[in-house]
Amino acid sequence: MELVDNGMLGLPRAALAALRAALYRDAGPAAATYLQEAGYAGGETLFAAFRGWLKSRSEAEPESLPLERFEALATAFFRDAGWGSLSVGSLRSAVAVLDSPDWGEADAASGMEQPSCHFTTGMFADFFGRIADAPLAVLEVECRSAGAHRCRFLIGNAEVMEHVYDTLGRGADYESALGEVE
Repeated sequence: MELVDNGMLGLPRAALAALRAALYRDAGPAAATYLQEAGYAGGETLFAAFRGWLKSRSEAEPESLPLERFEALATAFFRDAGWGSLSVGSLRSAVAVLDSPDWGEADAASGMEQPSCHFTTGMFADFFGRIADAPLAVLEVECRSAGAHRCRFLIGNAEVMEHVYDTLGRGADYESALGEVE
């Protein structure tokens, strides 16, 4: 993947982990918002790179790909871009699910108390919102940085994701929250 021509740069995982740690140290909980904003700001460029990546493989425009083909190609693109492997699915009928056992933003040694791939949640919100042609919200509900065996991201409309977030805040699990919105 050509980074420069796509308006991107290579960033070592250790540098992203150090940036996240410094933000948490100096900004506390506000670090999550800063990282989400930065990820969202990069979504447009990342999507343009995805479009170019597809074109270099003689694939259709992302919006016209059948769902299964889009999922396979998006998974390959994120892996090729160094983010890690992804599997795409759905949970109940309410949200799309992205799972990764090796996501690049996660740092298993960081010992975070909660999911913390905030840059990714912003990036995914913009990237997948472009495919949906509608605003989407992303919530990470499992994270290797917090001791889980994978990172799991839920993608859905803002109302559903707000309900899941609020339900998690009350101590329930995300699958129960999703069962309430079906």
